[in-house]
Amino acid sequence: MSALFRRPRAAAAAGVLAGAALAAIWTGWIAPAPVSAQPAAVSPAASSPPALPDAAVSPAAAGPVIRTVGAISYACGGIGADEQQALAKRKTPFNLGLLFTEGARGEYLSDVDVRLMRDDHEVARFRADGPRCLIKAPPGRYNVHATFNGQSRSMTVQTGSWDNQLRW
Repeated sequence: MSALFRRPRAAAAAGVLAGAALAAIWTGWIAPAPVSAQPAAVSPAASSPPALPDAAVSPAAAGPVIRTVGAISYACGGIGADEQQALAKRKTPFNLGLLFTEGARGEYLSDVDVRLMRDDHEVARFRADGPRCLIKAPPGRYNVHATFNGQSRSMTVQTGSWDNQLRW
């Protein structure tokens, strides 16, 4: 994980545990079997590693997940260089970009609550799971209200703009 990325400790710990669990599922290794005096019978099905469930596929490997709320579609990520490249490759259908950072050095943030407003009406609400969000929205001006650790930031953005940064 980059030194310029900050995620709340609970989320980071959960990510480490989830990664260890995925590694265990993928390799078929959970814990060493107890040593026995007699060899255990091995069935052919037990000798191959278990299939990886669809939900456990790495988002970075499959590209950013695009979600839709009403007329708004969005994809967030960019924690590591591979995710930033995957987002950049998928940029074409999107017409708006947001970046969430903290401090003078611009440390990346995730787990930012985002509300996208137009004409005083909420058009989308989501949690950004990475510092960069790409949004596809009908052309126009939007107010972005974002909250991180109880502190809110707001800005007005226009479709066609990519470097809209909210800094805490």
